[in-house]
Amino acid sequence: MARNVVYLQQNIHTLLRLMVMRRLFFILAFACLVAFSQKAEACTGITLRTANGSPVPARTIEWAGNDLESRYSIVPRGFKQRSFVPGGKKVGLAFKAKYGYVGLAVEQEEFVVDGLNEAGLSAALFYFPDYGKYMDYDATKNDITVSDLQLVSWILSNFKTIDEVKAAIGNIRIVSIDPRGSTVHWRITEESGRQVVLEIVGKQLQFHENTLGVLTNSPTFDWHLTNLNNYVNLAPGPIKDRKMGDLTLTAFGGGGGLHGIPGDMTPPSRFVRAAIFQATAPKMATAEKTVEQAFHILNNFDIPTGIQFAEGQPVPDIPSATQWTIATDIANRRIYYRTMHNSNIRCIDLKAIDFLRVEKQSAPLDAAKRQPLEMVSVR
Repeated sequence: MARNVVYLQQNIHTLLRLMVMRRLFFILAFACLVAFSQKAEACTGITLRTANGSPVPARTIEWAGNDLESRYSIVPRGFKQRSFVPGGKKVGLAFKAKYGYVGLAVEQEEFVVDGLNEAGLSAALFYFPDYGKYMDYDATKNDITVSDLQLVSWILSNFKTIDEVKAAIGNIRIVSIDPRGSTVHWRITEESGRQVVLEIVGKQLQFHENTLGVLTNSPTFDWHLTNLNNYVNLAPGPIKDRKMGDLTLTAFGGGGGLHGIPGDMTPPSRFVRAAIFQATAPKMATAEKTVEQAFHILNNFDIPTGIQFAEGQPVPDIPSATQWTIATDIANRRIYYRTMHNSNIRCIDLKAIDFLRVEKQSAPLDAAKRQPLEMVSVR
């Protein structure tokens, strides 16, 4: 009997070690993924407004290396979390959710990169390689340390407004799980429509008021705003014919005023395109129509998998480098998303969730990784 008990204990200890090692593997795997993200990262964010001024922030997330195994997470009021620190240990800041929220996560449920809380605050993470520099990790200050991949969760758990975030964020230290990894920056939007971009440059927190509503990746946000001046000549609509001697030059088609708009996939070019497409979009009467419009605009930023790999380099077997697209109706507390596996738009209604009683839960964005097809019946 005693021998059986010892054998059972040994098996339990082995199983627990395997579970911890598996968890650590996913953490380190994602850290390595981020470390090499310069080769494949891209995020494009826009912010539309309805006719009555309600904000609808939307964005894409890209990664061409592999399927990010993205999930949605529903976090109830009162849920307790603890941040990871470098090395994969979960010994950082402990925080409790004042507000329930829904978020989309990558690799594992703790890494929420875009979400909305029940108070109407939206927060999102965007890659920001080479230009950001966080504070140095100090193990003696683990109790106030938050990993960059969990800052969205910390924000959504605790705050209703941007001013509340700004007042509290100086009390924590933001670090990377793996110091070799890419830095990130964040977009925070409140129900009033106010939006800021948070960047950590030279170890200093920098908040930029984002009245434009557009965000991509590196360089810094203020650089992108300055760069827009290079495209002051672009305008929507047709352009007039022009005489050149006896020759009349005529535009080949509509939208001639946008001839010369940058078409590559670099962050500066995507920022310019997003700014122009957003600025020329008509204001829709309802939030639902605005959400649909956001998805149509962001169609222009889908990145085919193959273009991010050199000739002869193996290309992963995934449908797209744009793994998912999300639009958030803050006023009505709804999150809409579609994925590279399924372009049908799905919706999570926060108002239908009782965040006081719901259990913490997480599930893959796609129940099945295949695009539903509808056969047309022909008579």
